[in-house]
Parts: sequence; C-alpha cells; structure tokens
Amino acid sequence: MGSVPNVTPADAVQAARNPLSFIAERWTPAPRTVQRAALAALVMAVLIVVTGGAVRLTGSGLGCPTWPKCTDDSLTTTSAMGFHGVIEFSNRMLTYVLCAAVGWAIIAARSEKPRRRSLTRLGWAQFWIVMSNAVLGGIVVLVGLNPYTVAAHFLLSTALIAVATVMWQRTREGDTPPRPLVGKAVQQLVWCLVAAAVLLIGVGTVVTGAGPHAGDSSEVRRIPLDWETISKLHAVLAWIVVTLTFALWFVLKAVDAPKGPLHRTRELFLILLGQGVIGYVQYFTDLPEALVAVHMLGSCLVWIGVLRVLLALRERPLADLGIPGPSQAGSSVGAGV
Repeated sequence: MGSVPNVTPADAVQAARNPLSFIAERWTPAPRTVQRAALAALVMAVLIVVTGGAVRLTGSGLGCPTWPKCTDDSLTTTSAMGFHGVIEFSNRMLTYVLCAAVGWAIIAARSEKPRRRSLTRLGWAQFWIVMSNAVLGGIVVLVGLNPYTVAAHFLLSTALIAVATVMWQRTREGDTPPRPLVGKAVQQLVWCLVAAAVLLIGVGTVVTGAGPHAGDSSEVRRIPLDWETISKLHAVLAWIVVTLTFALWFVLKAVDAPKGPLHRTRELFLILLGQGVIGYVQYFTDLPEALVAVHMLGSCLVWIGVLRVLLALRERPLADLGIPGPSQAGSSVGAGV
C-alpha cells in the first residue's frame, strides 16, 4: 500500500480557495470516467422529469404546500401530510442527487488532461440551469401550480437535457474544429426537424396545462383552451416530426451518407413510433396516469434522439485526445446535396 501524501497548510488553503483546481492537480480521470460522469448527469436530468411528472400525476404537487420549507413549521414532510407529502418531498430531495451528478460531471471534466474548457462550461451550464429550475419549482408551489409556471418548469428541464446531451456527446469527441459529414441541404432539413421537435414539446406543455391532470386534488387553474383541440394540434406536430425523420432517413440513404447519421435517424424513428403508439392509446383511454408518465419519459427520449441526430452530422476526431474512437465510416456528402 502506498503512503498517503501529507497535506500541508498551504494545500488546505488552496483546497478551500479553489477545490476544483486542487482536485485536478492531483487526479486525472480516464476518458471513460468522464464519459460516464456526463452520462450520469443526463440520466438524472431525465429521471427528475419523470419523477416530477409522478408528483403531478399522483396529485401531490402541493403535498408540501410551501417552499423552501415543506410546511411553515417543518423543513421536511410530516406524518399528517400523508402520501402526497412523501411524494413531493422525495422529488425535492432528488434534486440534490441531480446536483451531485452534475457536480461529479464538472469535477471529472475539470480534471481531465489536457484540460477541456468546453466540457467544464457545459457542466457549469447544467449547474446553473438546475439552480434556476429549483427556484422556479419553488415558485410553482407558491403560486398554487399555475399551469404557465409548470410549463416553464418543464421547458427548463428540457433545456437541461439538451445541455447534458451535448456534454455527453462532447466527452466522446476531440476538440478539433467540427468537420461536416453531410451537405447544407441535409443540415437544413435536420434544423427543420429540430424546430418541429421544439414546437412539439412546447405544445405538449400546453396540452398538460389545459388537461385534466392538474397536479393536486384541489381546484387548480388550467390554461383556458380546449384540451381536445390542443391535443389534435400536438398530434399533427408529432406526425410532422415523424415525416421529417423518415424523409431525412430516405435522403441519407440516397446520398450514401456515413453510418453515424443513418443510425441516429433510425433510432429516432423507432422512438417516435413507440411514443406515437403511447400517445394515441392514452388519448383514447382517458389519460391513465401510468401511460402519461411513460409518455413523459418518451418525450425526453425523443428530444435526446433529435439532438443526437443533429450532433451526428459532424465529427470531431478523437486523435488529439489520445482516445480510441469509433471508425469514421463513409465520407462527407458533396456540397451540392
């Protein structure tokens, strides 16, 4: 067993002043460790959305009727608050687990050699989004689950998933300038797909805000729109996303694109099909809570799938980091495509 290095007073001062720098000087994580840390942050970002949905679907949104305390007199839930209090307070505690996962990703990224500031910035971006969303979540409770604040809460979580997905992808790439794998026309088609997906998610929050699952058993304000009409608009947008995805796959096959974009597009298409089946089943079965929860998970997976398609349109070789990467099959599509 090796000897434990002595920690001098100067080391203690340095650790207190800049703990990230202190750790980075003494630890170099393996590339796989950094990748797993980024993936853990992404998984927790999705999990917090699903558990937040469980809070709403069980009517536990006001299980802790105030914030930051659970009640005016207690920081934690009490036995008098029953099942709903436990559900709401547990979701609040899960935020700390999310913070730990994001913190681990930041530490791993900061300690990687050579230092990659782009990764560290993405980690800190996640941290500030989490902090902002925690405050917004408190506002949601304080305003009695106002549907507009609930929608903003979900959209901010969607932004967190986007940043976490980009960071996870960047841990598996180098820092060289990105090289496009497809032509301008294909890139524009994918950006149309991204825009349609953003609209789909945005209208989905309106469906939630106008729908029957208010998040609490008491009278909660709903968005004053016809729920069935908004649901049909949501379905139309979903079909647009499916159509764009299929068109993209067809174009990529026609121009003999590299395998990366093809595989990501096929994965997205399969996720969309599953999400569509769940969506129609829940619509025609009066929105059972279990299916709505699965649909929320599917929404996160669709968004991740769309972003992975976008990120697959370019490559950053890993050679500059000394990390063995996947084979770069195929060649770039001509600029005229």
